[in-house]
Amino acid sequence: MTNDAGPAKPNVLQYIGYCYGKRLPNSMRQWVADDLAGPGATRRMMLRMVVPAVLILTPFWIVPMSLYLHLSTTVPILIPFIFFSHALNKVWRRHMLRKHGLDTSLVDYRNRQRDAHIHDAYAEKYGPRSGPPSSSAV
Repeated sequence: MTNDAGPAKPNVLQYIGYCYGKRLPNSMRQWVADDLAGPGATRRMMLRMVVPAVLILTPFWIVPMSLYLHLSTTVPILIPFIFFSHALNKVWRRHMLRKHGLDTSLVDYRNRQRDAHIHDAYAEKYGPRSGPPSSSAV
């Protein structure tokens, strides 16, 4: 990867924009790759999606009512945010990698490293897999 002149990490405004879909300069491509495919990437992406939901739901807690009513008005709205942020996590991370001109298979890099011994044991026992490379990457 080429490293253009410029900072290697985003400032606060760039980071906020990046969290919600803005493209960062090419000088930050390594940081983007580490952020989207490195350790804790799933957790970071889920937090980024839950924060706006919490900010929107916070005013419900200002209205005076019982804890039961507070929970019953906010939790049913918050749960789908959590589920969808988990379900669409890899999709969003692949989209952001593509947007920054990076290889989308980086999303699965850590899983492939972790499961390499399983694939090697399979290849030793049954021989190499046939078919396109993507069929065995899951």
